[in-house]
Amino acid sequence: MMKNLYLLILFCLSVSFIQAQTDSTLNKYIDNGLISIADKDGMTWSTKKGDFLFKPYTLIQTRGIYNYYDDEGLSLAEEDNVMNSGFAVPFALVGFAGKAFNKITYNVALNAASSGAAILNQAWFDINQSDALRFRIGKFKTPFNQAYLSRNGQTLFPLLPTSLNARVNVPFSINSVNPTIATGFDIGVQMHGVLNKKIGYQLGVFNGTGIGVNSATNSISDDTGLPALLYSGRLVYMSLGEMPKYQGHPDRLDEKYMLLGVSGSYSLEANYESSNDMRAGCEFALLYNRWYVAAEAYLLSMDFVERQQTSPVYTFWGGYAQAGYFLSPKVQLATRFDMMDRNSIDEAGYLYMPAVGFNYFLAGHNLKIQTMYQFMGKAGHASVAEANDDDNGMSEHSVCVQLQFAF
Repeated sequence: MMKNLYLLILFCLSVSFIQAQTDSTLNKYIDNGLISIADKDGMTWSTKKGDFLFKPYTLIQTRGIYNYYDDEGLSLAEEDNVMNSGFAVPFALVGFAGKAFNKITYNVALNAASSGAAILNQAWFDINQSDALRFRIGKFKTPFNQAYLSRNGQTLFPLLPTSLNARVNVPFSINSVNPTIATGFDIGVQMHGVLNKKIGYQLGVFNGTGIGVNSATNSISDDTGLPALLYSGRLVYMSLGEMPKYQGHPDRLDEKYMLLGVSGSYSLEANYESSNDMRAGCEFALLYNRWYVAAEAYLLSMDFVERQQTSPVYTFWGGYAQAGYFLSPKVQLATRFDMMDRNSIDEAGYLYMPAVGFNYFLAGHNLKIQTMYQFMGKAGHASVAEANDDDNGMSEHSVCVQLQFAF
């Protein structure tokens, strides 16, 4: 009898303890770059003083994808125009975030839908000296491209702009791995902060090997004598306060924020020691009540190392503009226009990719349906053959329907 009474008291105290913590607002530094957890209810464990906190979370995305390719992109052995279609699970993330000693915030996320080193989606901790001075160490998003820095689960479209993720076209005679303009996740260290709630900065040094490598594999640059790493930075001005990391929020339709920014990076002997890659970009974003508007422009310049015995410097550019509008707290419409000079500025022609989207929120942003259609066109090429070479491996028509659950 007494044993059962003790268990009942313990259970009641546990429920009251957890409820008291979930009703409170989490430390503003606790974030994961995936979904919003600082303002969401859920299971949270904390010490009585509040100096230690632990919060688990999950993000699951399931997609149905249809890709139609034009005839020029097909091999003789494979004549199907419809390929890379069906169902996919791009993210099955489980993670936890929190704080320790009232000084350190941390985050770890595993993506069970990935493989190899990419299973570790991110793992980092921040040493928070003040709003203006913080240090992040581990695996996380590099400070380049607002499209990537927005939370994965809170974007206008289920697919990021193609101009960021498509690999550039370099002549096949050059022994190199064709990079993307985006740098994505990487391992490194970063100094960052926000000054006067308006000026944000990020300065970091990373491996430059991307999300698929968790070990140290770099050397010294033969051309410069410096460590062959990725050096990256970003500076933004937010006139109306710190810009949220979501692209529209169904529960916050009366917010006003604006962001202007520039970013750049230099990757020494990137792509298996074949080139030194310089990237630069500028960005704009506006949250105004039911509207979200954003635009970015960026470029990539590949300078091949001396031992490649290749003199040209190849430069590629891309950019997009997108807008979203909430017809109601449950319905958001989206449109995007994406462009890319995939074959470098030395060759005529570019690709353009207009897209439209429809988002439906079933339970806030815990359960969301996203749909999009994207068309890929070609313009300005010197010949039909060059236009067909430029879009190799890219679908002409693409439809994506995604169901997302987040907690």
